[in-house]
Amino acid sequence: MNQAPPDRVSFSTLVIYSLPAAAVGFTFMLTGTYLVKYAAEALLIGPGIMGTLWGLSRIWDAISDPIVGHLSDRTNSKLGRRRVWILYSPIPICLGFAMMWLPPPSLEGTSLVIWMGVSVFFYFTATTIFSVPHEALAAEISLDHHERTRVFGIRTGVQQIGSFLALGALFLVAASESKRETLTWIVIASSLLTVVTTFWAVHRVAERSDHQGRGGASLMKSFRDVSKNPHAARLFTLFFIENFGTGSLMVLIPFVFHYVFDLEKQFPLFMGLYFVSALLFIPLWIRLSREIGKKRLWLFSMATMAVGYCALFFVHESNMGLIYVVAFVVGVGGGCANVVGPSVQADVIDFDEYLTGNRKEGAYFAVWNFVKKSGFGVAAMLTGLVLSGVGFVPNQAQSEETLLAMRVLFSFVPGLCFVIGTILFISFELDEARHAEVRRALDERNLSR
Repeated sequence: MNQAPPDRVSFSTLVIYSLPAAAVGFTFMLTGTYLVKYAAEALLIGPGIMGTLWGLSRIWDAISDPIVGHLSDRTNSKLGRRRVWILYSPIPICLGFAMMWLPPPSLEGTSLVIWMGVSVFFYFTATTIFSVPHEALAAEISLDHHERTRVFGIRTGVQQIGSFLALGALFLVAASESKRETLTWIVIASSLLTVVTTFWAVHRVAERSDHQGRGGASLMKSFRDVSKNPHAARLFTLFFIENFGTGSLMVLIPFVFHYVFDLEKQFPLFMGLYFVSALLFIPLWIRLSREIGKKRLWLFSMATMAVGYCALFFVHESNMGLIYVVAFVVGVGGGCANVVGPSVQADVIDFDEYLTGNRKEGAYFAVWNFVKKSGFGVAAMLTGLVLSGVGFVPNQAQSEETLLAMRVLFSFVPGLCFVIGTILFISFELDEARHAEVRRALDERNLSR
């Protein structure tokens, strides 16, 4: 099972490869959109405290992500560089997920805060063990410029299904009179799904044997190489800014629908429309990436999201239907970015091989994941602190100042972030023609080995 995969990969192989991402995406979606609100209202842990715990866990990722990425690049085993890490990840992911949502009922006060802090750190460390090698494996499945868009497009589609199922779980929790009992069944079901799909993917998906033993020589040298790659550096800035914006949005979605729009049970519908539109157009993005190029398509996605998120500020009782139009529009933009963005990242890794002769997918996706999580985590921490600072009180009507702060954080913050991201990406230079030159040089070099 360690032979080099062909550049054209079967649809069934890509689906099997992607299924664990759907399972883990389910747990991440539920955690990212509802944990802070659940902790505030059911566990009576203030949003400032939970936001701080979230932000600190992102700082921990500064250590864990690069270590896992480098070790994954350097791993030699019968299962290859990536699959051995993926194989051992589901049990700790499931344990951490259960700890966050089902703390012992006897805990309260400081003890409960400590429990939640440990749970958050444990869960995100476990997801790092899965996500960094899994994303790195996607960049190795095919080396073709356009086939990579297909690989990540199918991965995105399957992963979005997991996120969509998480919305169903959110609806069940919001409507349940016994939230703990409902969460218990959700934890059990998601754990079974995570374990089964992960083991199946490890058994069925091949790795490139020609990439084994070609990781960076040392941890520090690998990340010096990453920092010197000019194309990677631009993406680092872009990812931090965008995930700062979406982090603010994701934390606030349940709060805004509850306290600003008075539509608490409707926010899964908003998210559902987002994921439906994200899924619906994936085949179009795969085709258009060949016709107009990845860069233009990604610029379109960022501009679309900038407009859509800013429009959220203008949703009021008189035009509440606008929020569902916005959900569809930003889903179009977000789905496009999730297909094209990782494909561009894989091309950037080829440029690193051109410069250094090494294959460091693990190091690159580790740093990119850290930057994304840092942006999300800093936003979550600041959003929680701002909510506390403007007088948010759970389970009560909020002041006009608090409602205005929620509106701004929910709309203009992510909108402005995507405006900046669009401007930054205009001067990105690694297009199809430049990547083709890099790929030809690498193929000639590999033939001469």
